[in-house]
Amino acid sequence: MHRMGAQPSTRAWDALIGDLAERQHGVVARWQLVGMGMGRGAIGGRVGRGSLRAVHRGVYAVGHRLVGVSGRRMAAVLACGPGAVLSHRSAARAWGIAPAGSGRPEVICEPSRRIERARIVSHRVVLAPDEKDEIDGIPVTSVFRTIFDLAAVGTRREVERAYHEAEVQRLTDRVSLPVLLERYPGHRGAATVRAILGAREPAGITRSELEERFVALLDAHRLARPRLNAHLALRGRFFEVDCLWERERLIVELDGAAVHGTHRAFHRDRGRDRVLLAHGFRVSHITWAQLADEPTEIVADLRRLLGG
Repeated sequence: MHRMGAQPSTRAWDALIGDLAERQHGVVARWQLVGMGMGRGAIGGRVGRGSLRAVHRGVYAVGHRLVGVSGRRMAAVLACGPGAVLSHRSAARAWGIAPAGSGRPEVICEPSRRIERARIVSHRVVLAPDEKDEIDGIPVTSVFRTIFDLAAVGTRREVERAYHEAEVQRLTDRVSLPVLLERYPGHRGAATVRAILGAREPAGITRSELEERFVALLDAHRLARPRLNAHLALRGRFFEVDCLWERERLIVELDGAAVHGTHRAFHRDRGRDRVLLAHGFRVSHITWAQLADEPTEIVADLRRLLGG
């Protein structure tokens, strides 16, 4: 214990820095250390000795050079000062609603701060409290604020994928996209968000993407995987079906507008269903929207159909 008014010893300071770094994925900011009462000389000495190693100007990895993905995200936020949050594509990757990728981290900082960092894309924006969240201790825009901002910098396809991935993962938020549109009608991505909210399903979803989502749902609930894109020979014809559990004589067709969307395909598929039913196969159809909105119901129905 330190005497009242006494400065912590070198060892005590190192312990305090280590505790802070442990909560922040191995990185600390100069402004945090100054706020704790550490002098500039003490910080400079540790930088000189290599116990603090610069990641960005004024942000340090503690005792090591290598910083993981979470550490790099945290470092970018700390470099933009108090109140900053990870945003846009970087936030979408952190939420798991956008594929991993390279590029400079994106951060929203308070408008009063002028941040110039060559390796960070900073946006000066005022965020409402319900538009902020945390992921593993890293300040980040809330999931729907993230999608809203992604619409300002990404393609419609990127935004569609992020929105529907959030639905599939059942991510929740304190603020919805319609509310964000009401708050910021002139936002750069508002038109894209309105178009997506008005669409029945994302454009151009392929069968492989539907299959990936469906198989992930099966795996998450320990349901047996089917044969994918299986062929059956019936009445001298070959029929291709999306998902086949042969022993249970169960077929699931994954329907999307881009996959089964034409008038001719609709009638062809119904004729095929009739033949399959006549040969003892039960046929169930699952759409992209159902996969996103009703995963619990789908799993329960499949358990019954598979006798699990």
